[in-house]
Amino acid sequence: MTPSRQLHLGAFMRPVSLHTGAWRYPGAFPDANFNINYLKRFAQTLERACFDAFFMADHLAVLNMPVGALKRSHTVTSFEPLTLLSALSSVTERIGLIATASTTFEEPWHVARRFASLDHLSGGRAGWNLVTTSNPDAALNFGLDEHVAHAVRYERAREFFDVVTGLWDSWADDAFVRDVESGTFVDPERMHVLGFEGEHLSVRGPLNIARPIQGWPVVVQAGSSEPGRQIAAETADAVFAAPPSLAEGKRFYADVKARAERAGRNPEHLKILPGAFVVVGDTVDEAREKRALLDTFVHYDSGIASLSIALGHDVSTYDPDGPLPDIPESNASKSARQRVVDWARTEQLTIRQLAQRIGGYSGLEIIGTPTTIADQMEQWLTERGSDGFNVMFPYLPGGLDDFADKVVPELQRRGIFRRAYEGTTLRDHLGLPRPENRFFASSRS
Repeated sequence: MTPSRQLHLGAFMRPVSLHTGAWRYPGAFPDANFNINYLKRFAQTLERACFDAFFMADHLAVLNMPVGALKRSHTVTSFEPLTLLSALSSVTERIGLIATASTTFEEPWHVARRFASLDHLSGGRAGWNLVTTSNPDAALNFGLDEHVAHAVRYERAREFFDVVTGLWDSWADDAFVRDVESGTFVDPERMHVLGFEGEHLSVRGPLNIARPIQGWPVVVQAGSSEPGRQIAAETADAVFAAPPSLAEGKRFYADVKARAERAGRNPEHLKILPGAFVVVGDTVDEAREKRALLDTFVHYDSGIASLSIALGHDVSTYDPDGPLPDIPESNASKSARQRVVDWARTEQLTIRQLAQRIGGYSGLEIIGTPTTIADQMEQWLTERGSDGFNVMFPYLPGGLDDFADKVVPELQRRGIFRRAYEGTTLRDHLGLPRPENRFFASSRS
């Protein structure tokens, strides 16, 4: 019997692997970030594997790391997300297409229009990753001398969501009558002028594009802070969290679902999808060896910068081949700092080894055989640590091909992941309802 709960899988692409050393791995495509033919191949592979979505991250500044680390980074530049996903929509048919757009530095009119356009171009497969930009360097690219305060960023984000979704509801689904005989193209009675006036935003409307196929493109968020959790519970369809363990994942899952219920929402309509860095091997030892080899391609310049940020303390002056000394407390993330210190102590890692690990990827890892990986994913699903995962591949194309060709069939064999798409839209894939238009009764059946 097929279990009632099914695993959801997104692919975290930026637009390729997040790992700093991925572009140097044997057999990897070093130029994949800017090679549209490779990116088409990746999207089509993910679609053949029945992934819910291709998720395109973004950043709005180049100088977000020391120059010594910057020159080592293959994610320092990439395509503009909506442009890339529009291109990929023409070579795929079912997979969802999610892009990041900032509520801090963009305007809601542009965001609403671009995602509505992608939804129409793709046949209802668009998703918006709603983010408040945390990188202070980005502010300098938008006419500001200093970054917007954290609280203000979240206040603006909440208004931003209301404006964008209001603009998506500018037109009733039946507004465009296109009556050739009478010469009436659109019924103005089925158009709503938003007229939003808030503390941070003022937008008249209406939007100059028909209501998206999905009603609203899927709204995704990634925040795990207190305000991030709350805005996700109130507004998001999916949350890309980053708990490093099942125990922490279960706590996050229960907290955000409870918040959604208190906000009057059905908690099943909010999917929790932790990011998971997955390395596949024919044996567990082989998978670990792949990860170890991958980490050797993290240059020390890059890794030590990431390690210092994680610890909230500059460790670049210490002996790289010596142990991590006692590090004072700081205003950096306490959980991230403690995780690094624990690794150093329990695994007796040198600063260089820590830098390689942190410089590559330091979140939730699932490393093993197709069977052991499926075991862990199934455990997270059944114990309600997640509704699925946002999978990060160690290198491209090999890491992606390993997951698609070996792990997905094992998940399908267990009956916890689809063998074929049942619907056509991203909301269909995620089991989410189509939002009603807040201004007009639906004419759809």
